[in-house]
Amino acid sequence: MADAPSPLENEIRRLIALAGPMPIHEYMRLCLTHPQYGYYINRDPLGAAGDFTTAPEITQMFGELIGLWMAAVWRQMGAPENVRIVELGPGRGTLMQDALRAATVVKGFHTAIVLHLVEISPVLQQIQESRLQQFELPMFWHGALADVPGGPSIVIANEFIDALPVHQAVKQPDGWHERVVGVAAEGHLVIGVAPEILPHFEVSMPRRLRAAPPGAIYEWRADDIALELGRRLRNEGAALIIDYGHAHHGLGDTLQAVAGHSFADPLRAPGSADLTAHVDFEALAEGAESMGARVHGPVPQRELFLRLGIEQRAAALKASAPGKAAEIDSACSRLIGGGERGMGELFKAIAIAAPQLGPLPGFETR
Repeated sequence: MADAPSPLENEIRRLIALAGPMPIHEYMRLCLTHPQYGYYINRDPLGAAGDFTTAPEITQMFGELIGLWMAAVWRQMGAPENVRIVELGPGRGTLMQDALRAATVVKGFHTAIVLHLVEISPVLQQIQESRLQQFELPMFWHGALADVPGGPSIVIANEFIDALPVHQAVKQPDGWHERVVGVAAEGHLVIGVAPEILPHFEVSMPRRLRAAPPGAIYEWRADDIALELGRRLRNEGAALIIDYGHAHHGLGDTLQAVAGHSFADPLRAPGSADLTAHVDFEALAEGAESMGARVHGPVPQRELFLRLGIEQRAAALKASAPGKAAEIDSACSRLIGGGERGMGELFKAIAIAAPQLGPLPGFETR
Protein backbone atom coordinates (compact mmCIF):
# COMPACT_ATOMS: atom_id res chain seq x y z
CA MET A 1 0.00 0.00 0.00
CA ALA A 2 1.46 3.34 -1.05
CA ASP A 3 2.15 6.00 1.57
CA ALA A 4 -0.28 8.93 1.69
CA PRO A 5 1.17 12.01 -0.02
CA SER A 6 2.88 14.50 2.28
CA PRO A 7 1.19 17.92 2.60
CA LEU A 8 3.91 19.44 0.42
CA GLU A 9 3.49 16.75 -2.21
CA ASN A 10 -0.18 17.66 -2.48
CA GLU A 11 0.83 21.30 -2.98
CA ILE A 12 3.42 20.36 -5.62
CA ARG A 13 0.86 18.24 -7.46
CA ARG A 14 -1.56 21.19 -7.40
CA LEU A 15 1.07 23.50 -8.89
CA ILE A 16 1.96 20.96 -11.59
CA ALA A 17 -1.72 20.59 -12.49
CA LEU A 18 -1.97 24.38 -12.88
CA ALA A 19 1.26 25.18 -14.71
CA GLY A 20 2.74 21.91 -15.91
CA PRO A 21 5.94 20.12 -14.80
CA MET A 22 8.22 22.30 -12.65
CA PRO A 23 11.98 22.74 -13.11
CA ILE A 24 14.23 20.84 -10.70
CA HIS A 25 15.34 24.08 -9.00
CA GLU A 26 11.75 25.05 -8.21
CA TYR A 27 11.01 21.58 -6.80
CA MET A 28 14.15 21.72 -4.66
CA ARG A 29 13.27 25.23 -3.43
CA LEU A 30 9.79 24.17 -2.37
CA CYS A 31 11.05 21.03 -0.63
CA LEU A 32 13.58 22.97 1.44
CA THR A 33 12.03 26.38 2.05
CA HIS A 34 8.26 26.26 1.54
CA PRO A 35 6.99 28.67 4.24
CA GLN A 36 4.79 26.03 5.86
CA TYR A 37 6.05 22.58 4.85
CA GLY A 38 9.71 23.19 3.87
CA TYR A 39 12.30 20.83 5.32
CA TYR A 40 14.40 23.61 6.88
CA ILE A 41 11.47 25.59 8.25
CA ASN A 42 10.06 23.47 11.04
CA ARG A 43 12.71 21.08 12.40
CA ASP A 44 16.19 20.62 13.79
CA PRO A 45 17.66 18.23 11.19
CA LEU A 46 21.06 17.76 12.84
CA GLY A 47 22.58 15.09 15.06
CA ALA A 48 21.81 11.48 15.87
CA ALA A 49 18.08 12.18 16.25
CA GLY A 50 17.97 14.10 12.97
CA ASP A 51 18.89 13.28 9.40
CA PHE A 52 22.58 14.19 9.09
CA THR A 53 25.61 15.29 11.10
CA THR A 54 27.90 18.13 10.04
CA ALA A 55 31.56 18.56 10.95
CA PRO A 56 31.00 21.07 13.81
CA GLU A 57 28.80 18.46 15.53
CA ILE A 58 31.56 15.84 15.24
CA THR A 59 34.27 17.75 17.07
CA GLN A 60 34.98 21.14 18.61
CA MET A 61 38.26 21.30 16.67
CA PHE A 62 36.41 22.24 13.48
CA GLY A 63 34.89 25.42 14.90
CA GLU A 64 37.95 26.28 16.98
CA LEU A 65 40.27 26.36 13.98
CA ILE A 66 37.76 28.41 12.00
CA GLY A 67 37.59 30.85 14.92
CA LEU A 68 41.35 31.33 14.83
CA TRP A 69 41.12 31.70 11.03
CA MET A 70 38.57 34.50 11.46
CA ALA A 71 40.72 36.31 14.00
CA ALA A 72 43.82 36.02 11.79
CA VAL A 73 41.92 37.41 8.80
CA TRP A 74 40.60 40.26 10.96
CA ARG A 75 44.18 41.19 11.74
CA GLN A 76 45.08 41.03 8.04
CA MET A 77 42.19 43.44 7.40
CA GLY A 78 43.85 45.92 9.76
CA ALA A 79 41.78 44.94 12.82
CA PRO A 80 38.74 47.13 12.03
CA GLU A 81 36.83 48.29 15.12
CA ASN A 82 33.52 47.08 13.68
CA VAL A 83 33.55 43.82 11.73
CA ARG A 84 30.52 41.83 10.63
CA ILE A 85 30.93 38.12 11.36
CA VAL A 86 28.41 36.50 9.03
CA GLU A 87 27.51 32.81 9.08
CA LEU A 88 25.38 31.34 6.32
CA GLY A 89 23.24 28.47 7.57
CA PRO A 90 24.53 28.35 11.17
CA GLY A 91 22.71 25.13 12.12
CA ARG A 92 22.61 24.83 15.90
CA GLY A 93 25.24 27.53 16.32
CA THR A 94 27.84 24.92 17.26
CA LEU A 95 30.47 26.09 14.79
CA MET A 96 30.15 29.73 15.85
CA GLN A 97 30.11 28.85 19.56
CA ASP A 98 33.40 26.95 19.24
CA ALA A 99 34.86 29.62 16.95
CA LEU A 100 34.09 32.52 19.27
CA ARG A 101 35.37 30.65 22.30
CA ALA A 102 38.67 29.88 20.60
CA ALA A 103 39.05 33.42 19.28
CA THR A 104 39.00 34.95 22.76
CA VAL A 105 42.79 34.53 22.78
CA VAL A 106 43.10 37.28 20.14
CA LYS A 107 43.04 40.63 21.89
CA GLY A 108 40.40 43.07 20.68
CA PHE A 109 38.63 40.68 18.33
CA HIS A 110 35.51 40.09 20.43
CA THR A 111 34.89 43.77 21.10
CA ALA A 112 34.94 44.44 17.34
CA ILE A 113 32.34 41.80 16.40
CA VAL A 114 28.74 42.27 15.32
CA LEU A 115 27.24 38.83 14.59
CA HIS A 116 24.94 38.33 11.60
CA LEU A 117 23.31 34.93 11.12
CA VAL A 118 21.63 34.07 7.82
CA GLU A 119 18.97 31.56 8.84
CA ILE A 120 15.41 30.92 7.64
CA SER A 121 14.41 28.34 10.27
CA PRO A 122 12.63 29.75 13.35
CA VAL A 123 13.46 26.51 15.18
CA LEU A 124 17.19 26.85 14.56
CA GLN A 125 17.17 30.60 15.24
CA GLN A 126 16.01 29.89 18.80
CA ILE A 127 18.73 27.28 19.31
CA GLN A 128 21.37 29.64 17.93
CA GLU A 129 20.29 32.47 20.22
CA SER A 130 20.32 30.22 23.27
CA ARG A 131 23.79 28.90 22.45
CA LEU A 132 25.46 32.19 21.48
CA GLN A 133 24.01 34.63 23.99
CA GLN A 134 26.81 33.74 26.43
CA PHE A 135 29.20 35.86 24.37
CA GLU A 136 27.10 39.01 24.89
CA LEU A 137 27.59 40.13 21.30
CA PRO A 138 25.18 42.14 19.16
CA MET A 139 23.32 39.49 17.12
CA PHE A 140 21.03 39.87 14.12
CA TRP A 141 19.22 37.32 11.95
CA HIS A 142 18.55 37.66 8.22
CA GLY A 143 16.75 35.65 5.57
CA ALA A 144 19.46 36.17 2.95
CA LEU A 145 23.03 37.40 2.63
CA ALA A 146 21.80 40.38 0.61
CA ASP A 147 19.99 41.60 3.75
CA VAL A 148 23.22 41.86 5.80
CA PRO A 149 24.52 45.45 6.01
CA GLY A 150 27.68 46.22 4.05
CA GLY A 151 31.05 47.00 5.56
CA PRO A 152 34.09 45.01 6.73
CA SER A 153 32.94 41.39 6.82
CA ILE A 154 34.13 37.86 7.47
CA VAL A 155 31.72 35.28 6.09
CA ILE A 156 31.62 31.59 7.07
CA ALA A 157 29.60 28.98 5.17
CA ASN A 158 29.86 25.31 6.07
CA GLU A 159 27.60 22.95 4.10
CA PHE A 160 25.44 25.85 2.94
CA ILE A 161 26.01 26.13 -0.81
CA ASP A 162 25.11 22.46 -1.43
CA ALA A 163 21.56 23.11 -0.20
CA LEU A 164 20.93 25.96 -2.65
CA PRO A 165 18.67 24.85 -5.53
CA VAL A 166 20.15 23.78 -8.85
CA HIS A 167 18.95 23.77 -12.42
CA GLN A 168 19.53 20.62 -14.43
CA ALA A 169 19.67 20.30 -18.21
CA VAL A 170 20.00 17.11 -20.24
CA LYS A 171 21.55 16.82 -23.71
CA GLN A 172 19.10 15.51 -26.29
CA PRO A 173 19.76 14.88 -30.01
CA ASP A 174 18.25 18.31 -30.84
CA GLY A 175 19.91 20.27 -28.01
CA TRP A 176 19.74 20.88 -24.27
CA HIS A 177 16.43 20.59 -22.39
CA GLU A 178 15.66 21.46 -18.77
CA ARG A 179 14.87 18.56 -16.42
CA VAL A 180 11.53 18.90 -14.67
CA VAL A 181 9.37 17.17 -12.07
CA GLY A 182 5.97 15.98 -13.25
CA VAL A 183 3.34 13.36 -12.48
CA ALA A 184 3.63 9.98 -14.21
CA ALA A 185 0.66 8.18 -15.74
CA GLU A 186 0.76 5.79 -12.77
CA GLY A 187 0.30 8.75 -10.43
CA HIS A 188 3.72 9.15 -8.78
CA LEU A 189 6.13 12.06 -9.12
CA VAL A 190 8.74 11.56 -11.81
CA ILE A 191 11.66 13.46 -13.33
CA GLY A 192 11.16 14.23 -17.00
CA VAL A 193 12.38 16.54 -19.73
CA ALA A 194 10.82 19.82 -20.85
CA PRO A 195 9.77 19.62 -24.53
CA GLU A 196 11.27 22.96 -25.55
CA ILE A 197 14.98 23.46 -26.21
CA LEU A 198 16.90 25.84 -23.95
CA PRO A 199 17.81 28.61 -26.42
CA HIS A 200 21.53 29.37 -26.93
CA PHE A 201 22.31 27.19 -23.90
CA GLU A 202 25.70 25.91 -25.05
CA VAL A 203 27.03 29.48 -25.26
CA SER A 204 26.56 29.83 -21.49
CA MET A 205 28.16 26.47 -20.68
CA PRO A 206 31.84 25.92 -19.90
CA ARG A 207 33.54 25.53 -23.28
CA ARG A 208 35.04 22.10 -22.52
CA LEU A 209 31.60 20.62 -21.74
CA ARG A 210 29.81 21.77 -24.87
CA ALA A 211 30.58 18.59 -26.81
CA ALA A 212 28.83 16.42 -24.22
CA PRO A 213 27.14 13.27 -25.58
CA PRO A 214 23.35 12.81 -25.64
CA GLY A 215 22.04 11.92 -22.19
CA ALA A 216 24.65 14.03 -20.36
CA ILE A 217 23.33 16.15 -17.49
CA TYR A 218 24.69 19.57 -16.56
CA GLU A 219 23.87 21.34 -13.28
CA TRP A 220 24.18 24.97 -12.29
CA ARG A 221 23.02 26.84 -9.23
CA ALA A 222 19.85 28.90 -9.45
CA ASP A 223 21.06 31.67 -7.11
CA ASP A 224 23.56 34.53 -7.33
CA ILE A 225 25.45 33.77 -4.10
CA ALA A 226 28.85 33.82 -5.84
CA LEU A 227 28.17 37.25 -7.33
CA GLU A 228 26.90 38.58 -4.01
CA LEU A 229 29.97 37.32 -2.14
CA GLY A 230 32.30 38.77 -4.74
CA ARG A 231 30.55 42.16 -4.69
CA ARG A 232 30.44 42.31 -0.91
CA LEU A 233 34.04 41.27 -0.28
CA ARG A 234 35.97 42.86 -3.16
CA ASN A 235 36.76 45.94 -1.07
CA GLU A 236 37.04 44.71 2.52
CA GLY A 237 36.66 41.25 3.94
CA ALA A 238 36.86 37.54 3.27
CA ALA A 239 34.72 34.42 3.18
CA LEU A 240 35.59 30.81 4.01
CA ILE A 241 33.35 28.27 2.28
CA ILE A 242 33.56 24.56 3.10
CA ASP A 243 31.36 22.08 1.29
CA TYR A 244 31.38 18.91 -0.76
CA GLY A 245 31.63 18.87 -4.52
CA HIS A 246 33.99 19.05 -7.47
CA ALA A 247 36.90 21.42 -7.96
CA HIS A 248 36.20 21.81 -11.70
CA HIS A 249 33.16 22.00 -13.98
CA GLY A 250 31.70 18.60 -14.69
CA LEU A 251 28.71 16.65 -15.92
CA GLY A 252 26.35 14.42 -13.97
CA ASP A 253 23.26 14.32 -11.79
CA THR A 254 24.29 14.95 -8.16
CA LEU A 255 20.86 15.70 -6.69
CA GLN A 256 20.42 13.57 -3.58
CA ALA A 257 18.15 13.25 -0.57
CA VAL A 258 19.12 12.24 2.97
CA ALA A 259 16.75 11.18 5.74
CA GLY A 260 17.60 9.34 8.93
CA HIS A 261 21.32 9.37 8.05
CA SER A 262 20.64 7.35 4.87
CA PHE A 263 20.16 8.23 1.22
CA ALA A 264 16.53 8.49 0.14
CA ASP A 265 14.46 9.01 -3.01
CA PRO A 266 14.38 12.79 -3.72
CA LEU A 267 10.82 12.46 -5.05
CA ARG A 268 9.41 10.55 -2.08
CA ALA A 269 7.58 12.50 0.64
CA PRO A 270 8.70 16.01 -0.43
CA GLY A 271 9.61 18.19 2.53
CA SER A 272 10.61 15.28 4.77
CA ALA A 273 14.22 14.84 3.56
CA ASP A 274 17.22 17.09 3.02
CA LEU A 275 17.94 17.76 -0.66
CA THR A 276 21.42 18.76 -1.81
CA ALA A 277 23.61 18.82 -4.91
CA HIS A 278 27.39 18.93 -5.23
CA VAL A 279 29.06 22.33 -5.31
CA ASP A 280 30.84 23.35 -8.53
CA PHE A 281 33.77 25.20 -6.95
CA GLU A 282 35.03 26.44 -10.31
CA ALA A 283 31.69 28.13 -11.01
CA LEU A 284 31.72 29.63 -7.51
CA ALA A 285 35.20 31.03 -8.10
CA GLU A 286 34.36 32.41 -11.54
CA GLY A 287 31.30 34.23 -10.19
CA ALA A 288 33.20 35.84 -7.32
CA GLU A 289 36.15 36.81 -9.54
CA SER A 290 33.82 38.41 -12.07
CA MET A 291 32.85 40.91 -9.35
CA GLY A 292 36.44 41.83 -8.57
CA ALA A 293 37.19 39.58 -5.58
CA ARG A 294 40.22 37.31 -5.29
CA VAL A 295 39.73 33.56 -4.90
CA HIS A 296 42.02 31.28 -2.87
CA GLY A 297 41.74 27.54 -3.50
CA PRO A 298 39.85 25.33 -3.60
CA VAL A 299 41.90 22.95 -1.48
CA PRO A 300 40.79 19.65 0.06
CA GLN A 301 39.41 20.01 3.58
CA ARG A 302 42.26 17.77 4.74
CA GLU A 303 44.86 20.21 3.46
CA LEU A 304 43.16 23.25 4.99
CA PHE A 305 42.90 21.79 8.47
CA LEU A 306 46.38 20.30 8.47
CA ARG A 307 47.72 23.76 7.62
CA LEU A 308 45.58 25.33 10.34
CA GLY A 309 47.04 22.94 12.91
CA ILE A 310 44.41 20.27 13.57
CA GLU A 311 47.01 17.67 14.55
CA GLN A 312 48.54 20.01 17.12
CA ARG A 313 45.09 20.90 18.48
CA ALA A 314 44.17 17.20 18.72
CA ALA A 315 47.40 16.52 20.65
CA ALA A 316 46.60 19.34 23.09
CA LEU A 317 43.08 18.03 23.67
CA LYS A 318 44.38 14.49 24.29
CA ALA A 319 46.94 15.81 26.75
CA SER A 320 44.21 17.55 28.74
CA ALA A 321 41.75 14.64 28.53
CA PRO A 322 43.68 11.34 28.09
CA GLY A 323 40.52 9.31 28.59
CA LYS A 324 39.07 10.77 25.40
CA ALA A 325 42.12 10.14 23.22
CA ALA A 326 40.43 7.52 21.04
CA GLU A 327 37.37 9.75 20.55
CA ILE A 328 39.55 12.71 19.58
CA ASP A 329 41.60 10.61 17.15
CA SER A 330 38.41 9.27 15.56
CA ALA A 331 36.99 12.77 15.11
CA CYS A 332 40.24 14.05 13.64
CA SER A 333 40.36 11.12 11.24
CA ARG A 334 36.77 11.81 10.18
CA LEU A 335 37.59 15.42 9.28
CA ILE A 336 40.83 14.85 7.37
CA GLY A 337 40.68 11.19 6.34
CA GLY A 338 39.71 9.69 2.99
CA GLY A 339 37.47 6.79 2.08
CA GLU A 340 33.73 6.49 2.56
CA ARG A 341 33.65 7.89 6.10
CA GLY A 342 36.37 10.48 5.74
CA MET A 343 35.57 14.07 4.76
CA GLY A 344 39.12 15.10 3.90
CA GLU A 345 38.96 14.75 0.10
CA LEU A 346 35.28 15.01 -0.84
CA PHE A 347 34.92 18.24 1.16
CA LYS A 348 36.80 21.24 -0.15
CA ALA A 349 37.49 24.76 1.04
CA ILE A 350 37.61 27.99 -0.91
CA ALA A 351 38.17 31.55 0.24
CA ILE A 352 36.87 34.71 -1.41
CA ALA A 353 38.52 37.95 -0.36
CA ALA A 354 39.50 41.51 -1.14
CA PRO A 355 42.54 41.36 -3.47
CA GLN A 356 44.74 43.41 -1.13
CA LEU A 357 44.56 40.85 1.70
CA GLY A 358 47.21 38.58 0.18
CA PRO A 359 47.59 34.90 1.15
CA LEU A 360 44.98 33.74 3.69
CA PRO A 361 45.61 31.23 6.49
CA GLY A 362 45.40 27.67 5.17
CA PHE A 363 45.68 28.74 1.53
CA GLU A 364 49.35 29.65 1.42
CA THR A 365 51.12 28.28 -1.64
CA ARG A 366 54.05 25.99 -0.99
